[in-house]
Amino acid sequence: MTAPEHQAASAPALRELLQRDGFAFATHLAMERLLEDGSRQAMADWAAFADSWNALGPDDYLAAKGRHRRRRHAVFAAGAAGPFELRPRQPHYQSLDYNNLQGGIERWFEPVLPAIAEGPSLQRILAFARDFFGALAPQVAQWQVEVHQFRIEARAGLAGEPTPEGVHRDGVDYVLVLLVDRENIESGTTTIHTADGSLLGSFTLTHPLDAALVDDARVFHGVTPVMPRDPGRAAHRDVLVVTFRKA
Repeated sequence: MTAPEHQAASAPALRELLQRDGFAFATHLAMERLLEDGSRQAMADWAAFADSWNALGPDDYLAAKGRHRRRRHAVFAAGAAGPFELRPRQPHYQSLDYNNLQGGIERWFEPVLPAIAEGPSLQRILAFARDFFGALAPQVAQWQVEVHQFRIEARAGLAGEPTPEGVHRDGVDYVLVLLVDRENIESGTTTIHTADGSLLGSFTLTHPLDAALVDDARVFHGVTPVMPRDPGRAAHRDVLVVTFRKA
């Protein structure tokens, strides 16, 4: 199925798609309305938020050379309502069951900068995601929330790999993938699959705030490699990934 069959403009409609199919696609126009929350100041630091992707650290855990990925990471604790508590720096861990390329080890990444972690854009995105996913799991009283800033770089003759581990699950309950920037990039198509590999749908995040919402317990996801549109210019794909797991 294609993106138009899996996109909606309202939170209830998006939740209905997620419940039905295990994933949903939200355009930037829909996300702008959902994130405004009645106030255009909700994302007041967006320019600085997006610019922070220029200061990500290298991903030193990539299992093969030539895969250019930069990132920062943070962990929050959150209840069903109230503030998000930034936890002390800690590693990102996935078992080999979920990541056969980089699983089974503690991966320490540079932390999300404090001004970004505490800023209105990220806090609003987190609040939206908790409200959205929490409505699907009202029994959850405490969430562990992980935030990943990713930059995938591509060069002439050398594709960037957003998901070098291939089609996978993250080992959490829910995932939000939000496009922040896309510069001189071709491809980068998100694909959604069943456990046996059958394709359920695909779409490409092309505009800042385009988003994918995924029920990680039900479906697998991946992103196709990206290449520079103009081989003579720098190329990158910046995304924010937020995962929610019952604490």
